[in-house]
Amino acid sequence: MTVHFVGAGPGAADLLTVRATRILAACQVCLYAGSLVPAEVLSHCPDDARLVDTANLTLDQIVAQMTDAHARGEDVARLCSGDPSVWSALTEQVRRLREAGVPYDVTPGVPSFAAAAATLGVELTVPTVGQSVVLTRTQARSSPMPDGERLESFAATGATLALHLAVQRIDELATQLLTHYGPACPVAVVARVSQPDELVLRGTLADIAATVREAGVTRTAVVLVGPVLAAADFPDSYLYSPSRPRSSDPS
Repeated sequence: MTVHFVGAGPGAADLLTVRATRILAACQVCLYAGSLVPAEVLSHCPDDARLVDTANLTLDQIVAQMTDAHARGEDVARLCSGDPSVWSALTEQVRRLREAGVPYDVTPGVPSFAAAAATLGVELTVPTVGQSVVLTRTQARSSPMPDGERLESFAATGATLALHLAVQRIDELATQLLTHYGPACPVAVVARVSQPDELVLRGTLADIAATVREAGVTRTAVVLVGPVLAAADFPDSYLYSPSRPRSSDPS
C-alpha cells in the first residue's frame, strides 16, 4: 500500500487537482490538519474513510498512523495545506517512512501565494518591474531560520515577497521593509484565500499594519509585497514583441 502526500490547495474544495481528488476518493485513510484544511476538502473522501485530524498529534504519532494503515493494507492520503513542496513537513515524514520501508508518492497542489495572486488578479512577475518571487516566512513560534536567510537580505534584492506565517508581525515587517521598498510600496494581505470568508486588504508599507490591525487578521494570511502589485507603466514582454525573430513556418 502507499502513502500519498496530497496538496490540499489553499482551502477551496474545487482548487484541488484532478489527480488529488482521485486519490482522496480511493484512500481508506485520510490524515489532515483540521486547523488548516477546511472540512469541504474532505468531501472528496469516501463516506467510510477513516479521517484523522493531525492538528494535535506529534510527528511520531502521525507517522504511526501511516505505518499502521500500511500494515493493514490500506492506502493513506496525507493532505498538506497548499503544496507539499513548501512548509509541509514532507521531508521529515518521508525520512521516517523510508526507514520503515513504506512507499509514498507526492501530488502537487495550488500554493496559497498563487491563489492569493489570482484573487488579486495580478501577475507576480512583470517585465522590468519584477522578475523574481521570494517565498519565505518569519520566525515566531517555529523552527529558527537558517543563517543568511534574513528578511532584510531578501528585501535588498527588490524582488516580490510572498510572506507566510507573517501577518501577526506585520508592524515589525513593515518597518524592516521600508528601507528597501519605500513607504509607498504596494502591499496586499489575503486572509483565508479561496474560502467563503476570504478577506483582501490592500495598502502600502506605510499603512498596511494599521489596516490589518483594524480588520483583526491574525492568522491564515499571505502577505505580498512589491511594485508588481500596482504595475502599470511597463513594456510588453519581449516574448510577444514583433521585433523578436520568429522561426520559419515548418509547413
